[in-house]
Amino acid sequence: MKYQWIIVFLLFPILSVQERAIAHGAKAEYQLTSAVEIKALYDSGFPMKKAQVTVYAPDNPTQPWKEGLTDEEGSFTFTPDVKKTGYWEVKVRQAGHGALISIPLESKNFLTGKSTALTPNKAELSPLQKGVMIASVIWGCIGTALFFQRSKAPRLSPELDREIVSPKS
Repeated sequence: MKYQWIIVFLLFPILSVQERAIAHGAKAEYQLTSAVEIKALYDSGFPMKKAQVTVYAPDNPTQPWKEGLTDEEGSFTFTPDVKKTGYWEVKVRQAGHGALISIPLESKNFLTGKSTALTPNKAELSPLQKGVMIASVIWGCIGTALFFQRSKAPRLSPELDREIVSPKS
């Protein structure tokens, strides 16, 4: 029994040191100029090469307006119809990973050639979500510790338990 605790205490620091998960997700960023440039990356920073891109116009969000593939750097550029203002939806997918971004477009952005910086599509956890996760882990550790600290005393027979709980009058 003591050897199991030694293994747990040796493995805990190794497993808790990792900063990032081994699995990865996808993220997409965009930049507005006279066109829209999409940059698709994995969370690790590597580009999503040859990923499928589907663009949906604001007036018809169910039918693809344009489809294509990203280049070797994970970039995809399209020039939207300036008459269609609103939120353009861009979906980037590759090998089960994907990102969906909404790009608010107004015709004045394209007429003036106004440029915006690359805007990341971040799905950060809120402080409440982080707090609930931390509390869950702590509660799980406490429950596990209490489980292993329970008494190993033999139980009384069921007949004696009934007599203790409900004495005869």
